[in-house]
Amino acid sequence: MKTTVIGVAGGSGSGKTTIAQNIVQMIGRDRVAWVQHDSYYRHRPELSFEERSGQNYDHPRSLETELMVEHVKTLMGGKEVKIPSYDFANHLRSEIVNSVEPAQIILLEGILIFAEPALLELMDIKIYVDTDADVRFIRRLKRDMEERGRTQESVVEQYMTTVRPMHLQFVEPSKRKADVIIPEGGQNHVAMDMVVALLESVDS
Repeated sequence: MKTTVIGVAGGSGSGKTTIAQNIVQMIGRDRVAWVQHDSYYRHRPELSFEERSGQNYDHPRSLETELMVEHVKTLMGGKEVKIPSYDFANHLRSEIVNSVEPAQIILLEGILIFAEPALLELMDIKIYVDTDADVRFIRRLKRDMEERGRTQESVVEQYMTTVRPMHLQFVEPSKRKADVIIPEGGQNHVAMDMVVALLESVDS
């Protein structure tokens, strides 16, 4: 089976997940293997909760990218993979493991995937979701408080100390690697239609 690997990157809160969800919905769940970089945050049980909370989770070193690369290559080879699941509230991998079957399209998503040469080499199509910083911050604040049990103060502190500096150092420059740049995320229906048409033509 011929596979097409597509990468969707962009800053935290840019709308990457919405783009990925739209691709899965429009292409068909049975034809897309969706792999999120966020699933591969390193498991550090030897650290206390306070120490884990203070880690820089926006630096490439915080992710076990080598395992993700291995999994993508396995999917490209037509075999199932077992992807870890990450507990963001406790900063640890959970006991849940997600099985992902090989598919015609392998969809990679994450803020740092274009900053990783080993992942870039595997991608056929690279999409960057470009959203204004204030919109991204508001979305992140809302998500982290509602879904991850964070306080407003902790979200703001993390944004200022790691999220914003790492975005400027790693994420924003990686935009130059993109084949397609989508402004305003999943609400850009014209861009979404073009991306799906492109994927359909490559896959046919």
